[in-house]
Amino acid sequence: MAKNYVQEGDVLDYTTGTDPVASGLMVTMGKRVGIALGDIPAHSTGSVAVTGVWNVAKVPTEVVAQGDELYWDSGDFRLTKTADAAHELAGYAAAPAGNGDATVRIKINA
Repeated sequence: MAKNYVQEGDVLDYTTGTDPVASGLMVTMGKRVGIALGDIPAHSTGSVAVTGVWNVAKVPTEVVAQGDELYWDSGDFRLTKTADAAHELAGYAAAPAGNGDATVRIKINA
């Protein structure tokens, strides 16, 4: 193995700011997202998954088709199909979700 190899990269360290992060919450890291694998207290470092398929909160009134691009709205802590400067591209819908569904299955960072 090469001397400069560090890790597979499916899980990365994430350092919180002034707010704690609950287990399962999506977080942004620059232009990428991760899912907290455990509770991370404020001003602490914890593990976040940066690959995989996850059930994440969405705008309940949106109808999502499999393959739709999804964006993280960090103000409302949920995914949306609305692309704008305030939302980070999080991935695509791995399964459809209907009007009234509280969550959508997302393939993150894809």
